[in-house]
Parts: sequence; C-alpha cells; structure tokens
Amino acid sequence: MDQSNTRTESTDQEADPPPATAESAQTGRGRIDFPVAGTSVGILATFVVLALILPDRMSTWVGDAFAACAEIFGMYWQILLLATFLIALALIFTPWAKARLGNQARPDFNRFAWIAMIMTTLLAAGGVFWAAAEPMYHYTSTPPYFGGSGVDAVAAALATSFIDWGFLAWAILGSLGTIVMMRAADKGMPLRPRSLLYPIMGRRAATGPIAAIVDVVCVISVAAGTIGPVGFLGLQVSYGLNSLFGVPDVYPVQLLVIALLTAVAGVSVFSGVSRGIRFLSSANVWMALGLMAAVLVLGSAWFVVKSYFSGVALYVTDFFSMTLYRGDTEWLSGWTVFFFGWFLGYAPLMAIFVARISKGRTVRDLLISTTVLPPIATTFWFTVLGGTGIFLEQRTEGSISKPLMDGGLPAAVMAISDNLPLSLIISLGFLLLTMTFVATTTDSMSFAMSQSCMASGEPSPRLRATWALLIGITAAVLISLGDGGVDALQSAIVITAVPVGFVMLPSLVAAPVFVRQMAREQKV
Repeated sequence: MDQSNTRTESTDQEADPPPATAESAQTGRGRIDFPVAGTSVGILATFVVLALILPDRMSTWVGDAFAACAEIFGMYWQILLLATFLIALALIFTPWAKARLGNQARPDFNRFAWIAMIMTTLLAAGGVFWAAAEPMYHYTSTPPYFGGSGVDAVAAALATSFIDWGFLAWAILGSLGTIVMMRAADKGMPLRPRSLLYPIMGRRAATGPIAAIVDVVCVISVAAGTIGPVGFLGLQVSYGLNSLFGVPDVYPVQLLVIALLTAVAGVSVFSGVSRGIRFLSSANVWMALGLMAAVLVLGSAWFVVKSYFSGVALYVTDFFSMTLYRGDTEWLSGWTVFFFGWFLGYAPLMAIFVARISKGRTVRDLLISTTVLPPIATTFWFTVLGGTGIFLEQRTEGSISKPLMDGGLPAAVMAISDNLPLSLIISLGFLLLTMTFVATTTDSMSFAMSQSCMASGEPSPRLRATWALLIGITAAVLISLGDGGVDALQSAIVITAVPVGFVMLPSLVAAPVFVRQMAREQKV
C-alpha cells in the first residue's frame, strides 16, 4: 500500500459507522438532523433580530469583524484559491483523470444541462449586476496594482474583474472539494460539509460536535451568500421598473419582487433537481446567449472582442502577481479578498450540489467543466456587459459612471441598456435574466442547505421549499433596513469563510490521492 494512501484507507476500517450511507441516500426517505437545522435557523434569526433592533451597532460589529478577517486571513485565502486551481489544472493532464466519479457508468444529465446547472448556480450572484458594474468601477478608479504603470485602462479594468470572477473562483467552487465529497460518499459518508474532513478524520468525520459545527458554519455561510443576491434582486428590479415605467422604487415593490422570486424557486423545488433546476439553468443560458448577442450587435462587437483579448492577455501575464497582490490591503478587502471569501463560503455546499449532479462523469470532465470552461465563459460575459459599458462611457462621459455612482449596482445595467437601441426590450431581458439566475441559485442552494441538515437520505421538497422561503423572508426583512442590511449580510459571509477556509484545506492533498485510488480501482 502506498504511504500516501495509508491514512485514508485505514480510516475506512474504523468501527464507528456514519449515520448515513450511500444506499440510504438513494432511498429518498430522509431523517432531519434537527440540532444542525435548528442551530442554523437560530443563528440566522438572531442576526436578523439584532439587525432590526440595533442596526447601526450591528453594522459596526460586522464591519469591524469583516475588516479584521480580511486583514488576517486574506493572504491565506489568496494562496488557498491559487493552490486549488493549480492542483485541479495539473490533475486534468494526468492519466488518473479518466476515472469515473460516483460508481456510475453513465451521467444523469447531458453535458449542456450539466454545465448550465453548474454555471448559473454561481453566476446568480454576479451574472448581471456585478458584470455590468465591476469593470466600470475599475475603469473610473484605477486599481492600485496598476497605479502609475501606464497599462491600458480598459485592459486593467477587465483583468481585475477576471481575477475576482475567473479561474480561482470556479476552482474553489467545483473541483477538488467535489472530488473529496464524492469519494467520501463512495465510502458511505453523507453528502454534508462534514465529509470534507473525511481525509483527516475518516468515518469519525460523520459524527460528533466538530461535524455539527462544520455543517452549521457552512450552512450559515452559503445562506448569507444567497440571501444577499436575493435582496439585491429586489433592489435592482425595483430600480429597473422605476427607470423603465415610473413604478415607485419603494419597499412594497421590492417585497413583491422577492415574493415572486421565492415562488418561482418554490415551484422549481417541487419539480425536482432533474426538472426544476435543469429547466431554469438551461433557460438562463439561452437567455444569456440571446442578450449577449443583442448587446454585441447593438453596441460595438469589435470593441468588446478587442477588449476581451487585451484583458485576457493582461490577466494571463500578470496572473500570479495580481492573485497574490498585497500592496493595498484596504482596497483588497473591498474587492479581491471580499470575493475570494464570498466564493470560499459557497465552496462546501457547491461541492454538495455539484457532487449530486456529477455522478458518472470522469474526473477530467468535472475539472474542465468547473475550472476551465465556466471561467472562460464568465470572463467573456463580463467583457460583453462591462466592456460595452466602458465603450458607452468613452463615447459619452458620465453616461454609465454617473448613474452607477448615484444609484449603485442596480443602476449600471439599466444605464447600459438605456444607451443602446431597443433599450426597453434589452432592459426587460436583463431584469428577467437576473430573476431566473437568482431563482436557480436559490433552488440549488436550498437543496444543498437541506442536504446538509439531513441525518440520512435526501431532503424532501417540503424541506427545500422551507429553506427557499426562509431565504426570501430574510432578504425581505433585511432590505427593509435599506442597503445597509444586505451589505451587513454580505460582509458576514466573509466572516463565516474563516472556518470554511480550513474545512477546504484537506482537499488540496486528498483530491489527488483519491483520484489516483479511483483510477487504480477502475484500472484506468
């Protein structure tokens, strides 16, 4: 037996069996882990109550904790995400990558539907409003990394956005963690965040207080990351309806938008993963492609293509130095480190969701379809939306930047649409796309949160719908406080990412070991 395999294989022989086996997970007759579920809901409820009772003090507490976490752990997160990407990339080129995941010969979903579900789950957070806004922010205010360097401002703005939303973000969300999760499931472990500790704890990772703490922290982290986009959606759609039709931009309208989103997610939940999430994800991709084509035709396709290649060239040549940049920690805490913490907070539950839909795929399939293809598509999408905004800004100074500075994130995409022909159709298209993006994420993450709260089996549609409803209610309550409530929750995900960062650490070593084991077992 290889030395590298000794710890993992020996732990499989321990006498303490996990509470959920792979077989029981398929029965559909699940048992809820009430301590984990109750603690998770209780912490969220406490946060909301404190935000309502002591909004200013709560905002100060969260802000101070956020700044401290970004300062202390920011560099660790930068290194962790970079190492995850490099290891995942290296594994693609090994012969072991032919091994199939999940002890299944054929995948459950065709390639298009599978990749669509993976992509739209993450992009809900930034598929529209961040893609439109972030490149413009960096264009109007040069990132400190490029200060005084003489680099083209458009390329610098796009390359900085690519660092935040590119290869590293996707690698931490769906690559090594998913491999560890699926290998642990093969050994009888539950599809829960605690199974990410299987490489160092063996079967003991399934039980005990550490397991419960890991599950609760990961559920809270992804809940914060999902509630934020839902709240932003209410603000964005309300702003858009006001801009397009003069509908008052007031709380009741925002509440109605969130209620509609929650209803869409609820219908999808009861349709099941194979139909609900699959349908929404595929619809998202087709709508995004249609809108992307429209913006290219109505804007400046040549400017976008030229900007994309210049941005990618700068992204690639300065990849390591931009990723590990520590020159201005205050700026980093508002941008790169914030996003890295956000994506890291999503990572355990994304691993659960991707593991659930990836049975029968090869390791190479998984890594290419999470670490390579989605980042390329994401960076081009950011260039189409954000690059078109920069093109319009260059043509008429202040046409995009002024609404963005005055109205915040929701204003960017509306300003871009307003400056294009067929503005009404384009604007409505983006509002609809944002709605379906966020509904997909709410649905998929409600599944992952519900699965994390199961002592055995898969979660019922009723439990998943309950989590979707709780997400909607929490977002509705927090936006009643204005942008500050949602902003505080967004900062909270960075705080919860601190322990999550250590939960994801074992996958750096364990994933290659597990891939090699699977390849030997399958004789590939």
